[in-house]
Amino acid sequence: MADTHNVTEFIFLGLSPNLEVQRVCFVIFLFLYTAIVLGNFLIVLTVMTSRSLASPMYFFLSCLSFMEICYSSTTAPKLISDLLAEKKAISLWGCMTQVFFIHFFGGTEIFLLTVMAYDRYVAICKPLNYTTIMNQQVCAVLVGMASVGSFVHSFAQVLLIFHLPFYGPSVIDHFFCDLLPLLKLACSDTFLIGLLMVANGGTLSVISFVVVLASYVVILLHLRTRSSEGRRKALSTCGSHITVVILFFGPCIFIYLRPSTTLSVDKMVAVFYTVITPLLNPIIYSLRNAEVRKAMKRLWIRAINVDEK
Repeated sequence: MADTHNVTEFIFLGLSPNLEVQRVCFVIFLFLYTAIVLGNFLIVLTVMTSRSLASPMYFFLSCLSFMEICYSSTTAPKLISDLLAEKKAISLWGCMTQVFFIHFFGGTEIFLLTVMAYDRYVAICKPLNYTTIMNQQVCAVLVGMASVGSFVHSFAQVLLIFHLPFYGPSVIDHFFCDLLPLLKLACSDTFLIGLLMVANGGTLSVISFVVVLASYVVILLHLRTRSSEGRRKALSTCGSHITVVILFFGPCIFIYLRPSTTLSVDKMVAVFYTVITPLLNPIIYSLRNAEVRKAMKRLWIRAINVDEK
């Protein structure tokens, strides 16, 4: 261990060196993180307690919302606390742990979004066999496979970077530990490691994105034979998912499908996919989905009636 890592902790530069900006950011990100947790938890609770949302689509949505809470929790609490800290430090092991869970929860989201696209394909293109194909056991297996695949992905990423020599400097120009900023600090040639990371991370994003797009191309072609009302209902359920896919996959592909170089815009892009996207997901799904809105309204009415009693 001592032969490869003289550095025992890393220092984050954070979002801005300006103290006033940091205080403003503290208030903003504390509000956003609270909204992420409450909004996504509301969706999980609504799906779990509503009989009208017992279909596989909403089961996957609740899993996605839970992953959003976990995903943002790997970076947001540390970011928020560091905005008031004089020294923004993280230990070597803490850094590797953060890298692992960022890619584990992020990878699980990617697989879940792909599974959700397959679910929509089966529901629209094979409606008579939908309940048979997408039964509870199959849904549980798909979520389990998403978790296992993400574990393999994130473990491989950490394994690649953990054996790099870090002798100093230890200053990371970011607000959390990620692959590209760490590659800049390694005291060795990281070209091959960078290519392997792109193959593991960027390729995963691109392949999943292509699969999702292909699913919706098939769906759109199939909808040509449907009535206008049928097309409207199908596109309504798919619209939310397509929006979330674009918001999530776009920044991930931008960050992880390029050579091991960092850009000045990377931190802002990272804020988007670690904070903004998890915040937008419950808003998008609740605003565009009438069933979710109705179920949330019923949940709210039940909660008020319980309080009155």
